[in-house]
Amino acid sequence: MKNKLAYLFVVIFWLLASSAFGQIKKAFKFSTFYVAANGGTSLADENVYSVNNSFLSTDTIFTPYDYSLTMGIRKIKRFGYEDISKFKDGTESAYGDAATIGLSPFEYLFEIDYRRQEGVEYLDQQHFIRYVKPLWMTKVAYVKDGFADIEYYEATQRFRIRGKKKLSFNFGGVTRLAEPYGYDPLEDWVMESGDIHYTQLAIEEGYSVDVFESEYKDPNGVIVADNAEVWNQVIIPQILKNYTEKKRNQLSNQWQHSIVLGFDYYHYTKNFWIHSWGNLMPYHYDDDSEYSYHKYNDGEQWLDYSGGLIFGYNLNRNVGCFIEGKYNKYWNREWHEFKFGINYRIF
Repeated sequence: MKNKLAYLFVVIFWLLASSAFGQIKKAFKFSTFYVAANGGTSLADENVYSVNNSFLSTDTIFTPYDYSLTMGIRKIKRFGYEDISKFKDGTESAYGDAATIGLSPFEYLFEIDYRRQEGVEYLDQQHFIRYVKPLWMTKVAYVKDGFADIEYYEATQRFRIRGKKKLSFNFGGVTRLAEPYGYDPLEDWVMESGDIHYTQLAIEEGYSVDVFESEYKDPNGVIVADNAEVWNQVIIPQILKNYTEKKRNQLSNQWQHSIVLGFDYYHYTKNFWIHSWGNLMPYHYDDDSEYSYHKYNDGEQWLDYSGGLIFGYNLNRNVGCFIEGKYNKYWNREWHEFKFGINYRIF
């Protein structure tokens, strides 16, 4: 009896494992895993001149080369207007990835991009899982754009209303989790004149200032500036940046529940194509938390929205034009990309 039960258990386990393996294999079928590195020259080095006690001193601001390291996995069916590339090198501008609706029911993207641009290092991330059916859709996403200084989690569930074959509308709810945008750590340091009392802030952060000896030291006692010009123009901006980041990181993320309305339109032929989508969040639930964005918006509602447009038209075999771009505005923070142009082909 025990042998029969053991045999039955092995059979059931094997069936479940085979089924799970089949589902995993199906989920990764037609996906692409990629790793890429890119680099190039950045800004030229810049000389900074200052005069102290009639002596000229020169400091050089060195800017290291730019680079990016990209790693990701994607399963997104290619739109008709997208070119077939032999390799993913991490420099592509796939605006269609931001569309609400894709061409396949189940699609995903997980991408990490670590880059240095003009001497500043950024970590960009874009992850999402999207599942679309004729009457509804759902999507879970995480976006971090270091250059635009935006980061949030987002989950949306929507009903779809299909008009003509190329056009669909959607409505539902969206939940976002992000830092308390609108909070300004420097607000407490603004004087009645509108200026910031940055010297006192620097002292409370551990810096020391000796105006008579022209010595400006960091919390470790290291001299970081020997004149007021370098102190005000180089060191103070970095102190304010570090202070702002520190205070923002001390706060917990805030939930934001909103109503969302959207549309998606896709049409493609060999000589003419247009792909457009948009999302509008006109109402946001106010949970009356201490750092709710409503408090920074005078208790009023606001509009968050995003959208994109990809357009191409070959007038004839010689002339063609294109417009591509996407735009986002969340919590009064904007980030966007675009390109447009005309091509003339000579035969």
